[in-house]
Amino acid sequence: MRVESRGRVVSGGGIPSSRSKAFSKKKKQRRQKRSDSMAGVVQRLFETCREAFADARAGFIPSPVDIHRLRAILDNMTAADVGLTENMPYFRNIDSRGAPPIRYLHIYECDKFSIGIFCLPSSGVIPLHNHPGMTVFSKILFGSMHIKSYDWVDVPREANGNHPNFQMPGARLARIKTDAIFTAPCRTSILYPEEGGNIHCFTAVTPCAVLDVIGPPYSDYEGRHCTYYNELFPGAGDILLPAEVEGHAWLEETEKADDFVVMGATYRGPRIMEH
Repeated sequence: MRVESRGRVVSGGGIPSSRSKAFSKKKKQRRQKRSDSMAGVVQRLFETCREAFADARAGFIPSPVDIHRLRAILDNMTAADVGLTENMPYFRNIDSRGAPPIRYLHIYECDKFSIGIFCLPSSGVIPLHNHPGMTVFSKILFGSMHIKSYDWVDVPREANGNHPNFQMPGARLARIKTDAIFTAPCRTSILYPEEGGNIHCFTAVTPCAVLDVIGPPYSDYEGRHCTYYNELFPGAGDILLPAEVEGHAWLEETEKADDFVVMGATYRGPRIMEH
């Protein structure tokens, strides 16, 4: 700040004090407008979820209209809308000796739906797990992520009768739904209680963040447990007929891996107003 010969106090950039105040006011208004815009997106997502999942229960699927509404909001959301940047400590892999911990930012949860963000450092993995009776919207906010997902295959009784080897003790047959790398910006993925990749695994190719909307949420009390799986790939002719091997795997229930750690972290984005 300097003083000109005429006695006007101006900023270092040469803006007189009267103009400086107006400039600061406009700058503050722009910041407020951006903040309101961010809050508006998150609030709109919450209110749409509240309407779409009002009758949520195990196996519930929102109406096509509500699915379209939710996807339209999520497709246009960015990391900035929820107060995230790629240089935050959540996305750093400090210790390269083991699997990096995943951070979860809790935004909202009730007995009908939940909204939260998983923050994965590079090489972070959310292992293969299911979403029993749930509809899940997943939006990659930034970064690249490999997604592999499966749907269960119901083996007809006659197939078991004709081919006694068409089974594997302790495992269940599943068909690969997705096996690809997705990079933001990309469309929101949706999985349903019985299809769309209800069992999936996330692997961070780069640091990335994924926002999940789940309805209804996990509930041990109501029998919606998170189950983890190992993939088993038999050779052609061992279990499946040769023509049926490709694109399938047997999934075996397993315990959560000791090195898979999800740590809660503070969500610092726009707050939801329940009214």
